[in-house]
Amino acid sequence: MFDLSDLGRLRGIGLSPALMAAFIQELQQTALPCAEPALLRVTEVQREGLTLHDGVQPLPARLLPAVRLQLGAEGDAIACGDWVLAERNALGEWWVAHRLHPVNQLARRLHDGRDKVERVVIVSNVDTALLVMGLDLDYSPRRLERYLALVRMAGVAPVVVLTKKDLCPAAEERLLEVQALLPPGAVAVAVNALGEEPRQALAPWLQPGQTLVLLGSSGAGKSTLTNALLAAPVQDTGANRAGDNRGRHTTTVRSLHATAEGACIIDTPGLRTLRLDGDAQALGAVFEDIARLAPLCRFRDCRHEAEPGCAVREGVEAQRLRNFHKLEREARRDTLTALERRAQMQTWKQRSRAAKLRMGDKRGG
Repeated sequence: MFDLSDLGRLRGIGLSPALMAAFIQELQQTALPCAEPALLRVTEVQREGLTLHDGVQPLPARLLPAVRLQLGAEGDAIACGDWVLAERNALGEWWVAHRLHPVNQLARRLHDGRDKVERVVIVSNVDTALLVMGLDLDYSPRRLERYLALVRMAGVAPVVVLTKKDLCPAAEERLLEVQALLPPGAVAVAVNALGEEPRQALAPWLQPGQTLVLLGSSGAGKSTLTNALLAAPVQDTGANRAGDNRGRHTTTVRSLHATAEGACIIDTPGLRTLRLDGDAQALGAVFEDIARLAPLCRFRDCRHEAEPGCAVREGVEAQRLRNFHKLEREARRDTLTALERRAQMQTWKQRSRAAKLRMGDKRGG
């Protein structure tokens, strides 16, 4: 196995006892891919390579082609936050020979509008997701519901961070509105992302060995918040636009940084699109209010749309229910096979042609 003397310094970049136990169990059932592997964490993924960390310093590395092909065949990919086994060759170059199975992954789906659905891994092995939303024009409870579903479907605890509190006179009212959306046990805080306030407000989640990921749209203040939590200007930040007071897109890659408290922060670029990585059943499990009321509907197969006696429509805010239906439709489309998608498209075309014929008959009559 790998050198156990390295474990002390690896705790500073997120190696918890639970992770270590899972990795040992995995390696007891797996043939080691190299003679003297080092356990390292992925802190950044570039197009041609990646950066690893040994708890002391960053190390440039590359992924062995066999590892890349295996992950690709499984619909997976190396990501920031992963733990790997790597080895140096005779030239002193680091090569990743094995990706240890992550305890969780945050991933999204990309759809080309036709037959191809691609799964994109955002980060791996995180304890808490800081869902960052600005209290300016970035504020959108409906988009926040989508982020909440993303992280909860992956088994990651959400903490909502509302930034730019100093720019919003209605900050307290919006904080109460967001808190009403949260599942039991989840927390929302409103902060000015500059200065010491974020570190104080988020101190319970900045414990040694914890890994946090910042998620949100471009300009929400993720990089500014990262710098505040690290107490150092590690991430570039841009000036706000004069027209709408929103920040510019500055972060281009996901990167992991260690805090003075011993926690790890992963900053991420803003997500232009966010399609959930999961099926309709998993989505229903994270909308507890809908799942709780559904058995009270008059009809067992109620879709909560126009059926009489629907307890869900009576008990759930209309906008929230519309958002749930939209996410549910996306999840169903994304889990269709290529043949099922083509058959569905053919059905829609036939219905469209039939509707046009009926309209033509009415005009002719």
